[in-house]
Parts: sequence; structure tokens; C-alpha cells
Amino acid sequence: MTTTAKEPIRTEVELMDAMSEPTPEVEAAVRAIDGDILILGIAGKMGPSLGRLLVRAGAKSVIGVSRFSNPADRESIEALGVKTIKCDLLDEKGVADLPESNSIFLMAGHKFGSTGNESLTWAMNTWLPARVMHRYPSSRIVYVSSGNVYRYSAVSGNGASEADPVDPIGEYAQSRLGGERLVQHLSQANQTPVAIIRLFYATELRYGIVLDIAQKVAAGQPINIQMGHVNQIWQGDANAFLARSFPFCESPAHILNLTGPNILSVRHLAHQLGERLGKEPILEGEEADTALLGDSSALYSLAGRPSISTDQIVDWVAWWVANNGATHGKPTKYESRTGKF
Repeated sequence: MTTTAKEPIRTEVELMDAMSEPTPEVEAAVRAIDGDILILGIAGKMGPSLGRLLVRAGAKSVIGVSRFSNPADRESIEALGVKTIKCDLLDEKGVADLPESNSIFLMAGHKFGSTGNESLTWAMNTWLPARVMHRYPSSRIVYVSSGNVYRYSAVSGNGASEADPVDPIGEYAQSRLGGERLVQHLSQANQTPVAIIRLFYATELRYGIVLDIAQKVAAGQPINIQMGHVNQIWQGDANAFLARSFPFCESPAHILNLTGPNILSVRHLAHQLGERLGKEPILEGEEADTALLGDSSALYSLAGRPSISTDQIVDWVAWWVANNGATHGKPTKYESRTGKF
């Protein structure tokens, strides 16, 4: 997984380029896809860079679907070479009118703000996936779910594997498991080939756990380390795995974890970032002996390991924060042990 040190990423244009640079393996996988690739929920944190990756890798056509409540989001995504359709995926007619596609990424979901808005959370995370499965019974569907469906794992182990029990904490995680169960049922009932990808936190320079920690270090704010261990994967690597996931679609649905290979200490990350930022981190609490952790060895056995190391991510994020790089302004809330987001 180690890489030679790379120069800082200095602009959002450079960041998009870094997260959407196709490898030969990605190009081969994407060029083997016939027809349009449909990304449902493209306006989220990962959708734009995934769409750009597919375009750069030689996709015949990429269509991104979203409500596009902010028109600027639609314009910026179209500038990446992705066609767009404005659609509320909870609207029955809107979904029925979507174009046919044999290759679909289902990325729509609702997490932040789920506490206090539980009904929308369940509609987006459980009802919506079932509607998509009904609409596209003969398509290959890569459904991006969440690692939150697992119970917390011992930090001394390797993280939860696909064979381990699920035990979701909080309504967001419960709704995600509900969506998975309906997708599994409909995959088997209709022989729809599906890959359920349980994504743990992907990180980039404008969003992610490493950014959350770096911002607190730079501002001299305390960092609660009770959730003291995490996984991280560079969003460009996560995109590359997703782009190669259609061959993993099966019926019954094939479940795979997607995250980084290492269990990382929040305390250690804070000190690494502090060294680069010239600040001593302020740490509060003691690490619990469990955390939300995933084991992605099954995916690595199929598609290889991530290319970007944790040290490289730390270097990039520290430079970005020190130079006031733009952010999405959306903390991950990884510290939560109650399942409330």
C-alpha cells in the first residue's frame, strides 16, 4: 500500500484530478461496460469524483441523477463530462421516467441530520433502494451501503468482516440495514445481480476524519478520543474499487466491505498532524476497547489493495488545513458512539 511521497494538492481542481485518475485496471473495467452508467445520488460527497473517474476511464456515457437542490452542483457535475437528470428519487413517476441502464450505482442515502428527521432517513435508506430494485430488475446494481450496520469491533482485532454479525446502533444504521435486507430480498426474488458495498469512511481534503482531527489540532480544540480507532481510505482509491465492482454483482447479493487496510489510532493521527502543523494536540478521554472498524480483505483478494497510504493522506490534509483549503463544512461525527448523526 505504501507510495512514494507526492507533492501537495493545492487546489480543488487538482484534488478532483487526483481522485479521478484512472488506473489501467479501472480503464479496462469501465470500457467493458456496455451502454449508459447511471449514478443515482450523484450530488453527494463521492458522486462527482466517481462520475469524473468513469468519464476519464472511457465510459460510453455517464448519467448522474439527483434532486440538485443547488443548481451550481448540477453545473459543476456537467462540467466534469457527466450528463445529468434532475429527479427526486422518492417520487414514483420520477423514478419510472429514468432512462434504462444495465449498470447502476445506487449512492443515494441520508445520514447527517437523520436524528430528528427519522422518517426521511428511513424513506431514503430503506424505501428508496427497494424502489430502485423494482425499477431495474434486470440491471447490475452496485449499492453503496454503510459499515455502520456492524456492531463495534475489538480494536485489538482486524475489524468486522462480511461474515460477522450485524448489530446497527441508532436509527441511521438500522435504516441502512433495512435497505440492505430489501435489496437482498429483491435480488434473490428477481435474480437481479447486486453488489452491496459497505463503505466505511472515505476521506479527501474537504471531508473526512483526518480533516476533522486536523482542524481541531490547528484550532487548539480538544479531541475526544473515546472512539479511539478508525479506518480510512483515500476517496480516489474508494472510487477505483467502485468503478471495478460490476463484475462482483451476483444474485443472491454479494456483500463486500470497502475501507482502508489499517486500524488507525486517533491519538497517533492527532500527533502526526500536530507535528506537521506545529501544534500540540489537546486530547480528552480514554480510548474505548471497541470501535466501528471494518476488514476489507475479501475485496482486496478480488481487486488488490489501495494505492494511497495513510501517511500520504496525513501529509496532504495537513498542508491543506495549513493553507486554508476549502472544505465541505460537514464534520463526519465519527466520535459518536450512540449512532446519532
